[in-house]
Amino acid sequence: MSEQDAPLTGRIALVAGATRGAGRAIAVQLGAAGATVYVTGRTTREKVSEVGRPGETIEETAELVTAAGGTGIAVPTDHLERDRVRALVERIDRDHGRLDVLVNDVWGGEHLVGEVLENKPRMWEYDLDKGMRMLELGVRSHIITSSLALPLLVRNPGGLVVEVTDGTAESNRRYRENFYYDLTKNAPIRMAFCLAEDLRDFDGTAVSLTPGFLRSEQMLDMLGVTEDTWRDAVEKVPEFAIAESPVLVGRAVAALAADPGRRRWNGRSLSSGQLAKEYGFTDADGSRPDAWLYFEEVVWGDKDAPADDYR
Repeated sequence: MSEQDAPLTGRIALVAGATRGAGRAIAVQLGAAGATVYVTGRTTREKVSEVGRPGETIEETAELVTAAGGTGIAVPTDHLERDRVRALVERIDRDHGRLDVLVNDVWGGEHLVGEVLENKPRMWEYDLDKGMRMLELGVRSHIITSSLALPLLVRNPGGLVVEVTDGTAESNRRYRENFYYDLTKNAPIRMAFCLAEDLRDFDGTAVSLTPGFLRSEQMLDMLGVTEDTWRDAVEKVPEFAIAESPVLVGRAVAALAADPGRRRWNGRSLSSGQLAKEYGFTDADGSRPDAWLYFEEVVWGDKDAPADDYR
């Protein structure tokens, strides 16, 4: 494989939260570009997390990374446990002495969101323990991981930090259904903005990145479709016509990691559709969906246009 085909050969990446969905796809696409990728999560072949999806494991993700052309290394890690995260970083340091890419994709709170989306409870109507758990999973875990991993990342100049979230800074000016969910999904945008300042002296780059309407394994199951039959769900959820596979956001991170001029994005809130246009990559089916532009102009705006115009 040539350097052009594998621009991330020799680079070391950590994808925190790579069991399924966007995290898995990001890890695989980094591997396809030649990187060594440490993949973490709480669901393994021996133990299932509170998400309750035993068929998706970090071991399988690591195998997919290796099959794609990289080196996948699965390390079971609960990113709310500081000692586990510290041990993970120490292992990467022992193995390679460097970390070039950190992707904070830890979440695993979909089981908490159903009531939020269906009933849209006011802040005081939502169970406090569930709300705080949402913040732990989507905010505190990111902070712990960055705090413990960034000393290794800044050891060499040019590191990349990607905070994965749901929504752009522009789209999230709208209320995101619920107090806790809104905070959880806006926090990574601000984290990237702040980390961008801290990384400037190290030639580093920090961005937040959102997929569009993601055809994750959980979303497909919820709608009763598969990746092959996903269009059958459009009748039930019309906006699903703009849905993208996790491959798109995976390729977005790989493109950022391989771009020597990525510092121009430092501190920015980005989307997979936006970067697909910028870097020229496509989704797995060859399309280039821009879900957030579609939502802005059609779903929330007054433009009358089909989703295919945004693919």
